[in-house]
Amino acid sequence: MPQTLDESRIPVLVGSGQITQREPDPAKALDPLSLTAEACRIAANDAGPGQKLLESLDTMALLRSFSDTSWRFTSPFGGSKHPPKSLAARLGADQIARKLYTHPGGNMPQWLISRFSEMITRGEVQAAIVTGGEALGTQKAAERAGLKLDWNEDPGGEPETWGVSTRGWNDMEDRHRMAGAIFAYPMIENAIRGSRGRSIEEHALAMGRLFSGFAKVAAANPLADRRDGFTAEQLATVTDKNPYIGFPYPKLMNSNAFIDQAAAVILTSVAKAKELGIPREKWVYLHGCADTYDHWFLSDRINFYTSPAMRIAAREAFEMAECTADDMAFLDLYSCFPSAVEICCAEQGIAEDDPRGLTVTGGLPYFGGPGNNYVTHSIAEMMNKVRSQPGAKGMVTANGNYVTKQAVGIYSTEEPAKPFAPKDPKTYQAEIDAAKGPKVVEHAEGSAEIETYTVIHDRKGPSYSILYGRLDDGSRFIANTPADPDLLTEMEVKDYLGAKGRVNTKDGQNTFVPT
Repeated sequence: MPQTLDESRIPVLVGSGQITQREPDPAKALDPLSLTAEACRIAANDAGPGQKLLESLDTMALLRSFSDTSWRFTSPFGGSKHPPKSLAARLGADQIARKLYTHPGGNMPQWLISRFSEMITRGEVQAAIVTGGEALGTQKAAERAGLKLDWNEDPGGEPETWGVSTRGWNDMEDRHRMAGAIFAYPMIENAIRGSRGRSIEEHALAMGRLFSGFAKVAAANPLADRRDGFTAEQLATVTDKNPYIGFPYPKLMNSNAFIDQAAAVILTSVAKAKELGIPREKWVYLHGCADTYDHWFLSDRINFYTSPAMRIAAREAFEMAECTADDMAFLDLYSCFPSAVEICCAEQGIAEDDPRGLTVTGGLPYFGGPGNNYVTHSIAEMMNKVRSQPGAKGMVTANGNYVTKQAVGIYSTEEPAKPFAPKDPKTYQAEIDAAKGPKVVEHAEGSAEIETYTVIHDRKGPSYSILYGRLDDGSRFIANTPADPDLLTEMEVKDYLGAKGRVNTKDGQNTFVPT
């Protein structure tokens, strides 16, 4: 990069911090914000200056906790009314002028790194931290033990929020109980299976083979939660300990949220890094980045087995970094469920058995899925990887909602050949927006067939099904089937993709009955 550039406007990542808490006594375990503070201290010490670096920060972004994201994870022990302010106080960093809290999204850590890097180029930021943490493992253990913890804090004020607040499903989908990742991704997976012409058994083993590679990496990562190194057969076989959550996913193919993990990444300008005496061998540059999103609601997608947003985000990031997927020494593909990885590989031309491996952490089901914060871990670990091989490049992909919000980052210790200047995402988002899906009918009547489906389980077994279907005119609808135990069981052993039947509507609810 030309030396004439103002070094106060060149962004660089300098600190990487991660922690996994394994305290068995929930009464002694750190609360989520205290655990996150530990990750921040680790990142500051990793950079070198430690507390001096924390006291030099001007900007903080804290990833929204899962307890503030979904009713499924609401904390019975309360929380802070201004989480970033509470965190800054724990760090002795009250000087931070801008304390941000994000809206939900697994894409947000990479999105924040990209935005802060742009802000450094404009002189608006000199030292920032992106961080987050969860203690859902401790929360669950305390609930089971009947403990009454108190995590409430009110440091005063309200945080500034960044991101998109729009939820990932619409009212029509909500009425049919399609209101969360464990409902959406299984339907995406069955659509992938159909597009690849596989039987239920063939596809289960293919998913097992894919995720056994992630489990193997987790087995060697001391920070990972599940280090069993599961085989493909173990992952694909449904047992009492590995039951279906949403067909076709057994428990071990689902992101593992009930863990205690936190991570932090610190970035500064080159001038600030030099001022603080951060060694050059710690510096990691963001060479390329991009942010996109597919049509927000599943109902509106062209299909359920591709992602134009994944393809275009990677294309734009590679173009900015002047490289290709083949140039990456390290990869971390977002892995909440197999479908997210399968689509990413297909859209980027990466083999599912790529010898480089598809994760540097072990992935969300095995390393751990700490809510909206997983990608902070993958960026922190990617920093470690590219530092260990100076000049090598690594790619991180980030995914929010249901293969919806996408972000890509390409990292290396090598100094970029040109200034950091990503395109405005609006210039390529229009290409995605223009690709329309089929007409959606809210109240469906008539003969139809199943486009994709899932069967949702509770502790007793199959509970209900959700499906997307097509009417004879090609329009799409969402529906449930009757809650017939025999039918639900059959839908897991006999392929119901393309199954014909009739759909009718009553009180806003569509019901599909196979013929």
